[in-house]
Amino acid sequence: MDDTQERIVMTPRGKTANSTTIMVERRKVAAQEGNVHVGGGQHSGIIINKETRQGGEAVTEEVEDTPAHLQLEFKVFLVNAQTQKHTQESRQLRFWFQSCVPEKERMRSAQEFFKELVAPLEFPRDYVGFIKKIMKMMQHKYKLVSKVEVELRQLEESDKPPTRPMEDQKPELSEEKVLEMIESSYPNPITLQEMAKRASSSVAQVEVFIARLTEKGLIKPMTKDCYTRVVQNETDVKVVRQMPTITSKKQPTIAIITAHYCEKLAVDTMIENQETFVRYTTVGESNVYTLGNIGAHRVVCTKLPTVGHDRSSSIAAGNTTTRLLGTFQKVDHVFLVGTAGGVPHYTDYHKHVRLGDVVVATPPPGQKFIYMYCEGSKTLDNGTYEFETKSWGPPDLSLQNIAYQLQQQAAEKESPTPWIQYMEQGNAKLAEQEMDFSRPSESTDKLYMSIGGSDIIEVSHPMPPEGSENVRDPSKPCIHLGVVAAGRCVVDNDQMRQDFASQLSVVAYDQEFDAVVESVYGNRKDQYVFIRGICDYQDGTRNKDWQPYAALAAAAFMKAVICGMEPPADD
Repeated sequence: MDDTQERIVMTPRGKTANSTTIMVERRKVAAQEGNVHVGGGQHSGIIINKETRQGGEAVTEEVEDTPAHLQLEFKVFLVNAQTQKHTQESRQLRFWFQSCVPEKERMRSAQEFFKELVAPLEFPRDYVGFIKKIMKMMQHKYKLVSKVEVELRQLEESDKPPTRPMEDQKPELSEEKVLEMIESSYPNPITLQEMAKRASSSVAQVEVFIARLTEKGLIKPMTKDCYTRVVQNETDVKVVRQMPTITSKKQPTIAIITAHYCEKLAVDTMIENQETFVRYTTVGESNVYTLGNIGAHRVVCTKLPTVGHDRSSSIAAGNTTTRLLGTFQKVDHVFLVGTAGGVPHYTDYHKHVRLGDVVVATPPPGQKFIYMYCEGSKTLDNGTYEFETKSWGPPDLSLQNIAYQLQQQAAEKESPTPWIQYMEQGNAKLAEQEMDFSRPSESTDKLYMSIGGSDIIEVSHPMPPEGSENVRDPSKPCIHLGVVAAGRCVVDNDQMRQDFASQLSVVAYDQEFDAVVESVYGNRKDQYVFIRGICDYQDGTRNKDWQPYAALAAAAFMKAVICGMEPPADD
């Protein structure tokens, strides 16, 4: 009697001193006696080949030798019960799907499979349980997965596993924290009382660090108990009550908007013949304007006051933008330059955004928006999300087209990548001012995946496909094009953030700049662009280590775009 039916078949594929490879397949096969174990009862429909298959003589037909559709890798720590030593082990999962499954669904299914497999409360403690869980998941739930290959590879031994980062842990008050608050508020001064309130500390504690920073010449008092940052090349900064009249030939046609102090420093290194004016006021918002040249163009760069989630911060940022565009009325092009959080692509090497990369906001195919703001969301009965959004896009995509051409040049390998040279020049200038904007160690670029609730797991960055010619240089930024998004309700939820990105082609999440974009739109500027250096995997506010380098990468690419623009017409 022929009992051929679809079964889940596990076959050892190979073993070395440090690694084991196992294939789990969905196959229509006959349960045969001999070198196989046929599951019964609750394990009915499962077959285990007891010996490594060499050429396909076992119960299944020969496996098609096609590249995996997706792969995911993570690390676990195995504890030796006798020595209590921890051995780190890499576990790589390679997925094949049935031909009817579209690419986006493959990615979602692989990630859901992975999250269920490593769920903390049900994570298998031994090899047998781990492989068995994969087989049962394929059998009962993930029926569009045709094959999963598992490679278990032992790495180094250590006394204890590393601790996981606590992102939400509030940092203790320090000299660096106080300087950060002052730089964040710049060009507005900030009071001792406000710093103490933000840091949940006492004024006396803040005063200790204020004295040290004043002694080092990094800050200065503006009025009693009110401080501001001493900027580099302070002698070139003019403090004024009103902006002086700028002659027609010196009027900027390009405005550059930054939000963080390090972003302003990075942009300033790209500007020649600088003049900086601080329009200081004791009531309301102060403004800083750095004027100069980039290539054939006159530019003005400003820094927004503190950008935050509250309504007052949003209004202040919008007002600063409106004042900038009102003061310099010949501005035709607006660049929003700074840092953001990348959207990682856990399974696709070429789409994966890494720390230090640059994202340029561009519309997805068939759409016109480049910036998306999520105002709210709700969970539907089927577990998916529905989002309430606002979006903006420039009527003229000339800046985005230049960015696309530069990205294509970089992809050709042999073409020049001018922004790399601009980065090196900018870094040298900043180093002369004792500012460190160099690239952090690759070991600090760690990737985590939420697996439910507050639990996260460290996963490996996706590897280039076998035989791939387009392999990135790990020491240089890669350029990505796509939508930039924001909105606290979506950014703060791991699963929602991922789903939102997948639905709307989002490649980076930013702080909330909706009021800034609304002001640019309201002032009828038809050409504007976001250029963002990636410094973390959320919204660009968490990882201070990568922020300076990411800001410099964005500023350098901005200069490449500006130098690619047509020279301004003579008056």
